[in-house]
Amino acid sequence: MRKTLLFKAITLSSLLLLATAMLAQANDAMKTDSGSSKVRIVRLSQVKGAVEIDRSNGRGFERAIANLPIVEQNQLRTGVGVAEVEFEDNSSLRLAPNSLVEFPVLERNASGATMSSVHVVKGTAYISLVKPQGKGPANDFAVAFGARKLSLDPATHVRLELDGSQARLAVMDGAVHVDGANGAVSIPKKKTATFQMFDPAEPTIAKDIASTPFDEWDHNAVSYHSNAASFSAFNSPYSYGLSDMSYYGSFVNAGGCGSMWRPYFASAAWDPYANGTWAWYSGAGYSWVSPYPWAWTPYHSGSWAYCDNVGWGWMPGGGGWYGLNNVAAIPSSGGTTAGGSGVIHAPHVPGRPPLPHAPSMVAVNTKPISQSEIASPTSFVFRKDSAGLGVPRATLGHLGKFSSESISHGTAKTMIYASAPQTGRPNGAMTASESMVVSVHRGSPPSSNSTSSSQGSFSSSSYGGASSGGGMGNTRSTSGPAPSAPSTGGGVRK
Repeated sequence: MRKTLLFKAITLSSLLLLATAMLAQANDAMKTDSGSSKVRIVRLSQVKGAVEIDRSNGRGFERAIANLPIVEQNQLRTGVGVAEVEFEDNSSLRLAPNSLVEFPVLERNASGATMSSVHVVKGTAYISLVKPQGKGPANDFAVAFGARKLSLDPATHVRLELDGSQARLAVMDGAVHVDGANGAVSIPKKKTATFQMFDPAEPTIAKDIASTPFDEWDHNAVSYHSNAASFSAFNSPYSYGLSDMSYYGSFVNAGGCGSMWRPYFASAAWDPYANGTWAWYSGAGYSWVSPYPWAWTPYHSGSWAYCDNVGWGWMPGGGGWYGLNNVAAIPSSGGTTAGGSGVIHAPHVPGRPPLPHAPSMVAVNTKPISQSEIASPTSFVFRKDSAGLGVPRATLGHLGKFSSESISHGTAKTMIYASAPQTGRPNGAMTASESMVVSVHRGSPPSSNSTSSSQGSFSSSSYGGASSGGGMGNTRSTSGPAPSAPSTGGGVRK
């Protein structure tokens, strides 16, 4: 009991240090003449299938990878794929297939509150805004479509579908207020409003919400972000990425090195900078993007240290928030790190900006990358040194036991089954787009689960793959061969 209380105290202390480091993002940001800062980045937190991003660097749309920073004026679009964007306070935006959004405003005002505007150009977007914590300034979030622009209150959850000249706004939680010719119109929870996008007339309001095959995916994502139990004491305005850190790793007491966060499935030989991507941003230079599903906060704040018999771990504090220009967070090459004998092999920043017609993302793979994956329709294999790469969010339960087994034996396995979205078609037939939100679960399928995949019909390709970073997309590889990218589509029923 005393050891448990001590560990909880160490973890809480670390989280408080992390809070201090991330709050520096507001204090260190350069202010414009209006008192607002445009030095904001939001996180592309999940990528499955065909997803592209225009990062306003003159190259148009390029293939997107997880953990890419998104800045003001960027655009994100999906084909046969889905994507998620996380904002600093853990609010989130999800794009269903064949959708396009723009980010015309990503600012922070003098009080520290964020001002975000998302323009949905086509397709379907889900927006989930968190309830504010404490008495700090309220963030401002607006969504635009056609000639319309709506301000969303905190703790609001909506689905916006654009269909020709109409837009359907389903309010799943909270309420949305619309200014009309006869005063404000309120769209309450569990109602759907249909707008004529280029007509200022008031919307028509239906008494229910029609379901879509992507609603469960959205619901599961919202639940995942709200259940970061390990970080429940950490409710700062800069908490994006912490849900993933909570699921894919934990703080450990590393002896003489103190408390550090380590990803699961990482042995003492794992290297946090062996694989990744240099992404070029006009006006800011190169930003390091790591492929792991948790790899946001540990590569934009704090520092990595190596401890003998433990390996690499991340420690909060000491240096503030690095934002786009996170090169300063990378340890210097050569020698060893404090507390151990781990030799640092830091990735070298490209010496010059990319040429006009060259890719703006450069893959770095100094050693082969390990990845966990679906081994068969009923089996998932966790691999040593995969550090969570390939492991789906939340649905495989607590990962600590599998991590220990894989580090000791090289791999660990568990039984799985797949659950497909409810399409309403005979035999649960799915389109390629709908296959992007097939979910994988640990154990055997419930006897009443008619949507589970049958034996032999399920694979990592039909699942849609996991978020990935280095070695993918429009990149050129340096420092060794690029690994195979996770499978992200195909092999589904039409």
